[in-house]
Amino acid sequence: MNGLVRVLCLSCVCGVLFCCKSTPRKQSSREQAVNVTGDSVAQVRIKYAKGFWLENHDGYSVLNIKDPQESSHTCYQYALIPRGAGVKTPEGMPVVQLPVRSAVCMTSLQLSNFIKLGATDRVVGITSTRFLFNETMQRQVDEGRTRKIGIEGNFDNEVIMSLNPDLMFISPFKRGGYDAVKDIGIPLVPHLGYKEMTPLGQAEWIKFVGLLLGMEDVANREFERIEQRYNSLKSMVGEVKRRPVVFSGELRGGVWYAVGGKSFLAQLFHDAGADYFLKDDPRSGGVTLDFETVYNQAESADYWRIANSFAGEYCYDALKAQDERYADFKAFREKHVIYCNMREKPFYESMPAEPETVLADMIRVFHPEILPDHEPVYYDILKK
Repeated sequence: MNGLVRVLCLSCVCGVLFCCKSTPRKQSSREQAVNVTGDSVAQVRIKYAKGFWLENHDGYSVLNIKDPQESSHTCYQYALIPRGAGVKTPEGMPVVQLPVRSAVCMTSLQLSNFIKLGATDRVVGITSTRFLFNETMQRQVDEGRTRKIGIEGNFDNEVIMSLNPDLMFISPFKRGGYDAVKDIGIPLVPHLGYKEMTPLGQAEWIKFVGLLLGMEDVANREFERIEQRYNSLKSMVGEVKRRPVVFSGELRGGVWYAVGGKSFLAQLFHDAGADYFLKDDPRSGGVTLDFETVYNQAESADYWRIANSFAGEYCYDALKAQDERYADFKAFREKHVIYCNMREKPFYESMPAEPETVLADMIRVFHPEILPDHEPVYYDILKK
């Protein structure tokens, strides 16, 4: 087992991906039965997520994981087997025994799936508690049942070894530093939900975590609830006669950071009955622009979305103090800034698993007559 795990760890460090062509497919990858306990079978249906899928084989399943924003056919592969089962799996493919009893989360987005599943007791390690909102998780940290393992690139090996988790969720396209733990013998499993290009695609990674935890039924039920509410809200704005224009981002170091027109955020705005100012941009990830380009395209936009971690009370004067040119935007002049302070809201910790709530927030802003009684949870109009 250790040799197989080292192969995976080294691939994460070097950026080398396992190819998805190593085993023949036995069953449809979008809807299949996966045996995780040896005596029960649960259904996993994948409808929106593009970053993971399953292939069933005799006695085991293959979990495939890839970057949802890339068209490449390369991916990470893991053989999933019932815990303690003596199953022959493809040579060189890392093995994960299910159900996973303990895990380390590297990001708040990963943690959001455990919170939504009511499975925080399975999280034995996290990287930071700086903006930890969930009371159950905070209590686990306070009581020592969940330990801080350091930060990416500077892990506390001794803490990780003492935890001995069944696996660590990682974000291999970030800073990494996983070479520091490659000899511990713990499977490193990428969680790429943050790279999905649709809100429901990102939320569907609850099934990814549910599968590994042996909580497929819970994950399926929770996602069905999310999906129904999201699509119901989306249909409510389908016939709106006016679609306001919204732009996003801020200047940092002289560069304006936004996202492309095929991104998660652009899709969210569209579903809320608005048009993103870069809706025709073909990119799905981050976009860097200069101020002049943004101003030329967004000066007359109706709304401006901002999410940051401002220390203190955020207001229009504080926004203008960052750059006086901000006051020239129509959205600033008309006080139409949509704001979320990540110091005060569980932006990463809960929001990824609650796209229906975020959608309701946005509809309440763009079309208040449709949801007049909705109380904002994450986003609201900046008042002063």
